[in-house]
Amino acid sequence: MNEFSDGDQVRIDIPDETDPDYDRYHGQHGRVVATLSDDAQDVTGDKSDSVLYRVELKSGERADFRWRDLRPPIE
Repeated sequence: MNEFSDGDQVRIDIPDETDPDYDRYHGQHGRVVATLSDDAQDVTGDKSDSVLYRVELKSGERADFRWRDLRPPIE
């Protein structure tokens, strides 16, 4: 699992091209501005799924992503 902290630069990497967020976010870069939690673990059985990273994109938009959709940035 990738772990990120507030201030980390990240790249959005959504591997599933059928994901509704793929066209909107895949390949964009941004900065983690908050780490949140929810109860997704109850559904998936994976504790790491309960962590959400709020990312501020270069455009200024903010969106929440799970660890599996974030990677280190491409320089």
